[in-house]
Amino acid sequence: MTAPEDMTLAEASAAIKRRRISPVEYLDALRARFDALEPRLNTAIRPLWDEARVEAQKATRRIARSGPRSAIDGLPVGLKDIIDLKGHPTTCHSRHLLDNMKQADAAVVARLRAAGAVFPAKLATHEFAIGGPAFDLPFPPARNPWNTAHHPGGSSSGSGSSVGAGILPAALGTDTGGSVRHPASHCGIVGMKATYGLVSRRGVFPLAFTLDHVGPMTRDVTSNAMLLNAMAGHDPADPGSAAVRAQNYARSLRKGLRGLTIGYVRHFHETDQPATAEVAAALDAAAKLMAKLGAKVKTVTLPRLGDFAGVNRAILMAESAAIHGRWLREAPEGYSNLTRKRLAPGLFVRAEDYVNAQRRRRELVAAVEATLADCDVLLTASSMDPACRIDDPEAVEITYPRQARTPFNVTGHPALTLMCGISQAEGLPLSLQLVGRYFDEATIYRAAAGFEAAAPWKDRRPAL
Repeated sequence: MTAPEDMTLAEASAAIKRRRISPVEYLDALRARFDALEPRLNTAIRPLWDEARVEAQKATRRIARSGPRSAIDGLPVGLKDIIDLKGHPTTCHSRHLLDNMKQADAAVVARLRAAGAVFPAKLATHEFAIGGPAFDLPFPPARNPWNTAHHPGGSSSGSGSSVGAGILPAALGTDTGGSVRHPASHCGIVGMKATYGLVSRRGVFPLAFTLDHVGPMTRDVTSNAMLLNAMAGHDPADPGSAAVRAQNYARSLRKGLRGLTIGYVRHFHETDQPATAEVAAALDAAAKLMAKLGAKVKTVTLPRLGDFAGVNRAILMAESAAIHGRWLREAPEGYSNLTRKRLAPGLFVRAEDYVNAQRRRRELVAAVEATLADCDVLLTASSMDPACRIDDPEAVEITYPRQARTPFNVTGHPALTLMCGISQAEGLPLSLQLVGRYFDEATIYRAAAGFEAAAPWKDRRPAL
């Protein structure tokens, strides 16, 4: 049997169901890894292992009596610290909210708790999910488990690092312009931004109301689909929640790629924002492998990346100013320098700019919808570069916007990232992105699982 600390969420679920390991034994093995690695990685703002162990003990007794109540019963899930956990502060990695004690779970946490999940840590984030990595805050920034001198991606940085390092089998992140998929890409894991509205955001500190998503981050595709099964569902108390029936998103995992039509959006990384040679080669190799596995791969065209980025920026800046305007005017010193620099322009976005961005947004949605009418899934780049050094602010500023994730926050389509190679120069993960039709996460998981099973690096892990 795989050592407990090396099990994925899905493997641990199967082992617990077969009584080969208990939730307590699994959690204890992960805690030992946390204790060994955390001083180098800074993944957690608030470790909660003792509290989680009490809940794991309850799950162990419950499972011994009557079996697991769900596929994630007794299993640990980390929480980005902009997601509320009852009895603990939600700090957003900021001085402004160090004492922001919460009296209720976020809706997504309540769903996971009802399924039996336990919560060992509130995890590091870029401040308010936008400002980072920053070194002038109460908590240090998380680091990349493949090389701690490098950036783990953001803003769900602690979530990506902890899962990538094998400290946790799963974590929740949030995604407004790519903040689940960015750390998933840089840490060599799987990150899903589901369809806008599929997962409730109630109890999650907002960045931009019409762009925000909550998403699962795991080491493999099967685990990711399993976690989304427990997270998804309509929430009438979230104005953006979609009134759709949750599905079994893992139902097509074994069907493979044969028969799928995949639209390869080459211009994103070839002409719009030219990727490094290694990233471009990894994407082409992935497209060839998908074709070899039975998919029909064809080149397709969407609007330019710059169009999507401009719309995202105008909307995000205006909506974040509605949230942060008072603090920016009255207590700007409470932010890190980088957060303040990123949020302040929102105070100057004009109403006509915001309205025109929303109008252009509808046109971009229509363009993606038209392309998906003839494709089951789109294949695009995620990041155009491997992770840069975390202590090089100029490199962070240059590489952060060099990505193709933002378009699908603008349109709300589901999008997943997973590893498609390793850079030879730095030994860091390279990743691709798969995009699907609204509420068709199952087909994205199907394509991702088929690719993952055939990929030569699927079992590679950081040498920590």
